[in-house]
Amino acid sequence: MKMDLVAATPRSVALRLAVPGALYHLPAPLAWQVTGPGYARHGVTDRVITPLHDLPPGMDLRVTVDGFGPFDLTTPRCAGVAVLDDPARAQAMLDALPDGGTLIVPQGRWEVGPLLIPSHRHIYLAEGSELAAPSERARFPILPADQGGSWEGLPEPCYRGVLTAIGGRHISIAGPGRVDGGGARGDWWTWPKETRDGARRARLLHLIDCDGVTVLGPTITNSPSWTVHPYRSRNLTFASLSIRNPSDSPNTDGLNPESCEGVVIEGVRFSTGDDCIAIKAGKRSDAGNGDHLAPTRDIRIRHCRMEYGHGGVVIGSEMSGGVSDIHVSHCEMEDTDRGLRIKTRRGRGGKVDRISLTDCSFDGVDTVLAINAHYFCDHDGHDSAVQSRDPQPVGPLTPQIGDIEISRIRADGVRLAFAACLGLPEAPVTGVLIRDVALSFDPAPPAPPLMADGLLEVSGAGLLAEHCHISAPDDLPNGPLTRKDFAPC
Repeated sequence: MKMDLVAATPRSVALRLAVPGALYHLPAPLAWQVTGPGYARHGVTDRVITPLHDLPPGMDLRVTVDGFGPFDLTTPRCAGVAVLDDPARAQAMLDALPDGGTLIVPQGRWEVGPLLIPSHRHIYLAEGSELAAPSERARFPILPADQGGSWEGLPEPCYRGVLTAIGGRHISIAGPGRVDGGGARGDWWTWPKETRDGARRARLLHLIDCDGVTVLGPTITNSPSWTVHPYRSRNLTFASLSIRNPSDSPNTDGLNPESCEGVVIEGVRFSTGDDCIAIKAGKRSDAGNGDHLAPTRDIRIRHCRMEYGHGGVVIGSEMSGGVSDIHVSHCEMEDTDRGLRIKTRRGRGGKVDRISLTDCSFDGVDTVLAINAHYFCDHDGHDSAVQSRDPQPVGPLTPQIGDIEISRIRADGVRLAFAACLGLPEAPVTGVLIRDVALSFDPAPPAPPLMADGLLEVSGAGLLAEHCHISAPDDLPNGPLTRKDFAPC
């Protein structure tokens, strides 16, 4: 068995305890000990991605865990410390820190206005601390579109996040405390798709054009809209978080990397009002403009747990800049509507390819794999231009989907279908490989397996496919189904 370092900040680290077969939880709790010069701590962990907090900065430490060899590490140095003592001064205290300094949020509830995090800063949320957003929307500044404001893939003014970094470099947010976005205290959830006073809803953590950000350990909850939204950023690590929003809170996705490169998501637990992880790359305007688009590439998702979301790992529907090299492994999903979901439509353009999902488990999921090129989003989503099953001319606004591998999967209690794949007749989905599947059903009342018009309702089905080239096991129940299994549009 092997121990690896996932992430390190001055006072927190996350370790991966690679026990064979373990997903989010370890098979049994393991004792750990951390020692260093004049320093010793011990405890017990039940998670593969184990956080250790309240460590001394800049110290050589040795970590021992039952069944593993010793692991040596050095915590990053801290250039200075300020302890939050007045929420009205939080922004000034962050700004006054030297590069490499840390703002410590001590035990207690601290209601602060939306904070802008400068480069080379660390925020440490101590045990029992809560950084809370105000309930009054008037205290949230508006972020203009030309400074990174956006909404569902298009540049638009939006309220600034509870925590925002713009052009930030080498930032960390760590510790066992909480960040409460105030979604339930304000009016945010009463206007999910609207604009109020010239702006769209705020995110909780908004990272715009950032490089080298680590978020390690805290519980992030009660978001106004999307919870964690990295946009046009790179070299990001999210480790050992808990992201939680009420199941009925509108569009409170958990973690939405958009037009990002080099993202690590490990040991994160999700329970949200929408998708758990939603990977995006912007969308074109109605006129087809795409000047703002950039690709999303190289995302690694491991040892996460997704609960009660609309989808576990979702790609799209905003994917016009292209999404590639997304690798999901050793995750568990329970009571999510879908497992891996890819959704797009005519008019988006872009390409989704090199996607893999391996060594994962599903329990009580409607559909494990859902691929939909007729997704009925936006004001014209039900128009024939989007929903027609007749071939249309292929051009730059035709989305492409291919090279998808699903392997070593255990799926228990599947309700609607193991896989449903609906491609475009003019651009079929290609290169879908399914293998090594252990499958059982708990059929639900029949319902369409995808959000597209004209689909038959199904229950307890195996593989449904139209305009999709799939290689799958011969014993997958029902086998490949043909167009007759979809009702005409």
